[in-house]
Amino acid sequence: MYQMANEELILEVTEQGAEMKSLKDRASGREYLWCGDAKYWKRTAPVLFPLVGRYRDNESIYQGKVYHLSQHGFARDMEFSLISQTETELWFALEETEETLENYPFRFRLLVGYRLEGRRVQVLWKVENTDDKEIWFSLGGHPAFVCPPGEGKRSSCRLRFDTAGPLVSGTLTENGVLGDRLRTYELEDHEMTVTDDLFEEDALVLENSQAHEVSLVDGNGEVYVTVSFDAPVFGIWSSSPDAPFVCIEPWYGVSDREDFSKELTERTWSQSLKAGEVFEGGYKITL
Repeated sequence: MYQMANEELILEVTEQGAEMKSLKDRASGREYLWCGDAKYWKRTAPVLFPLVGRYRDNESIYQGKVYHLSQHGFARDMEFSLISQTETELWFALEETEETLENYPFRFRLLVGYRLEGRRVQVLWKVENTDDKEIWFSLGGHPAFVCPPGEGKRSSCRLRFDTAGPLVSGTLTENGVLGDRLRTYELEDHEMTVTDDLFEEDALVLENSQAHEVSLVDGNGEVYVTVSFDAPVFGIWSSSPDAPFVCIEPWYGVSDREDFSKELTERTWSQSLKAGEVFEGGYKITL
């Protein structure tokens, strides 16, 4: 586990998945990240690569060959290497292995960085195409935040968006891919309540840059965490009606549709890089 701190925050990150495990207010010791209790969900803030969501039937086709990946790809379960560390910045790297090449036919270098700036964490992503051909990938964040931040029920909290809405969400099927049905959410003064049934049909999947800033608001009407991003897609999710966390997930990618051809190069919101090119993305967490 690696730790860094500034005058405001303390952040802990593990090499396993380059995943944030704790984000605390330095003065009060207040924890903002979910603890990873397996009763509800064992993860805290996984990095999703090279897949966000699911392939249809967990399969993709590239140059006539079928490849298999499970939900959200393999990076979250792999050991990254620490490549640099300062008092307020960490960088980790992951490269292809013979095993990943069996399931994902490209060579790559994925860099994941974390930088503390006042009461903000910048989550930084770089994907380098180290192959001799064009590569395709998806990339996303899945940070889970304590909700409610103190005593009480999760339904005392609200989500605040940088749009007046309404928001239109895709619907995930039992197989984890996107169906045809859409759900529309009206907002009241840019907000919606985190009701017990909000996630009864799994995550909200919001495409086409409907918002670029999402905040959690406590029962006193105070914003306690904000996630800002440029990604064209984002998800909002929690695991069960009584799970004391909410995930705000910026995505460069999305699950396949039910009728998708499985062609890897044609996936919706997929990113591509020619040989030698670099993709940069990420998001910010402000407390």
